[in-house]
Amino acid sequence: MRLILSSAIIFLLSGCVASVVKDVVTAPVKIVSKTADVLTTSQSEADEKRGREIRKREEALGKMARQRDKARVKCDDGNEEACSTAEQLSEQIEMEQSRPI
Repeated sequence: MRLILSSAIIFLLSGCVASVVKDVVTAPVKIVSKTADVLTTSQSEADEKRGREIRKREEALGKMARQRDKARVKCDDGNEEACSTAEQLSEQIEMEQSRPI
């Protein structure tokens, strides 16, 4: 009777032990792969980041260009301060456009 009971317990526990052993053996592999995934940037993620940077730069250039145009209109009306502002904005735009992305 004890033999049957003990063999039944061993048979039932072998599945649990195998599952635990499998989890312990595969855990380091899962940790390393997860760490590598977190630390590396995929090409699509890099492309998305570059696209965001380009859009942000273009928005800034557009804003400066609109401000420069408004300052030029005021400059044409005789406002010397606006002429100076328009010139400064033109220089900033040129600097930003010549900067590598």
